[in-house]
Amino acid sequence: MIRQPIIAVMGHVDAGKTKFLDCIRGTCIQEKEAGGITQHIGATEVPLETIHELSKGLLQKYKFNLSIPGILFIDTPGHEAFTNLRKRGGSIADLAVLMVDVHKGLQNQTIEAIEILKSYKTPFIVALNKIDSIKGWNTGRRTITEGLSLQSENVLEELDKKIYELAGQLSVHGFNAERFDRVQNFTQEILVIPTSAKYGEGIPEVLLFLAGLTQKFLEKNISINETGPGKGTVLEVKEEKGLGLTMDVILYNGKLKVGDEIAVGGKDGVIRTKIRALLEPNPLDEIRSPQDKFKNIKEVYAATGVKVVSPGIAGALSGSPLRVIITGEEVKEVQEEIQNVKIDSDVTGAIIKTDALGSLEALIKLLEGQEIKIRKADIGFVSRRDVMEAESIKEKDKFKGVIFAFNTKIPHEISEEAEKKQVKIFSGNVIYKLIEEYEEWINSEKEKSKQELLRTLVLPAKFKIMKDHIFRNCKPAIVGVKVLGGKLRKGIKVMKNEIIIGEVKAMQADGKSVEEANENQELAVSIDKAVVGKNLFEEDTLYSFIPLSDLTQLNKIKDSLTDTELDLIDEIKKIEEKMFKEESA
Repeated sequence: MIRQPIIAVMGHVDAGKTKFLDCIRGTCIQEKEAGGITQHIGATEVPLETIHELSKGLLQKYKFNLSIPGILFIDTPGHEAFTNLRKRGGSIADLAVLMVDVHKGLQNQTIEAIEILKSYKTPFIVALNKIDSIKGWNTGRRTITEGLSLQSENVLEELDKKIYELAGQLSVHGFNAERFDRVQNFTQEILVIPTSAKYGEGIPEVLLFLAGLTQKFLEKNISINETGPGKGTVLEVKEEKGLGLTMDVILYNGKLKVGDEIAVGGKDGVIRTKIRALLEPNPLDEIRSPQDKFKNIKEVYAATGVKVVSPGIAGALSGSPLRVIITGEEVKEVQEEIQNVKIDSDVTGAIIKTDALGSLEALIKLLEGQEIKIRKADIGFVSRRDVMEAESIKEKDKFKGVIFAFNTKIPHEISEEAEKKQVKIFSGNVIYKLIEEYEEWINSEKEKSKQELLRTLVLPAKFKIMKDHIFRNCKPAIVGVKVLGGKLRKGIKVMKNEIIIGEVKAMQADGKSVEEANENQELAVSIDKAVVGKNLFEEDTLYSFIPLSDLTQLNKIKDSLTDTELDLIDEIKKIEEKMFKEESA
């Protein structure tokens, strides 16, 4: 038996993945997704009848005789934070659609998606999206084959320019690419299909070539033993009115039937339960956002999206494997897969809590990609124990003693305790934003530490005694100065010609006491131990004396100093080196 091919939709954030599927199924879930990014892998079934309807006239032109039952799309998120979700999607995908913005070409997440597809040897076609935004494009809801014939020569030249730019980018990653209607060898060239997900232009060709290429080149992949035990992935566990808890599942091999005993990953281990009911969405419904009621079925065959009703699944995990139990080995399989994701170590690292197995994998992968060590990673609410453990880690490394909480609850009393113990918790429902917030926090904390350190160090300063600005000769000498560079502060020792001549006791600007003065500022300064006419004269140039320990610290925070300050430090170093040589001679 030939099953529906499973198709992954991948690409950069905002490349049009969700709009592409919206266009096919006529629903709109994009606005409900946090941050405009699809957070969970969704499923959309497109029956063969729909492909035939949309592809009228193209079947004969491209000589496709379709016999597959339809296509099952897995909408795989495009951001790098979902690496493992995409890998899970990619691993069961027969083909993929790589969404690319016609104006932006390959972007970071597009390249990452390509690498994932390469690692799983999953073939893909490119949907070069947003062609309606090309200047002068004549837009319509139609095939791109028809659309190309209606464009002006200038517009077609611009499109070709974009396609060849993309082909150049793809060649860097080892792929030859060409516009779909110019491809000579489907096994050696990547098809690039211009599309407008906004208006539906080019979508018929995408569906047709996905179905046709799968049937022509991947028939072995989609041939299944229809009586084999079912294998699937749990997309979501959620409450349904009148049904209680249910599991949305992608079945990619074998079959499921009412009464089957199944193993599924749970928070506290493997859950063994029986299928009480199977519910199937009507064609073109998205199983997470059905517009029509489900229909009861007795059994279901791969590949499809199905809602499973079973008792005792309160702890079932989104993203976990689902297996029909035949020998009992299936239980071990599921257990091993769950344990391979969770982390429980004694390293100095962050603590992760998420709501699902897929998001846990994703966050682990992303943090490890940033070379951030992880002490513990698990599913569930943030607990008092998590806070206590993070506090102990914070004592060793303040930047690692943190908690990441993705889409999971933080009880009020736990939040208060974390605040009291100054344990930082990063929480939210968009993974990449958690990482961005963490990086921003680190940068902010490091900058605060630098500023605090700078307040305790002697900074480079160069200033000149102004002519006719001697107000007092000694005990202390009071003179008018102009700061030539750096930052002049009260309490520093000052030197002239490799000799320390005194210490700044007080400073006044416009009749008011000040603690520091910046470049080009003019003010009155009192210098203890300096004597005008003896070691201090009009138009003398003085420097701050920077102790060696302070020079060492300043060297560590160079990025917080200006180029002028760094040059001045070098100047002061040379003066002090001469001073120390003379003292030791």
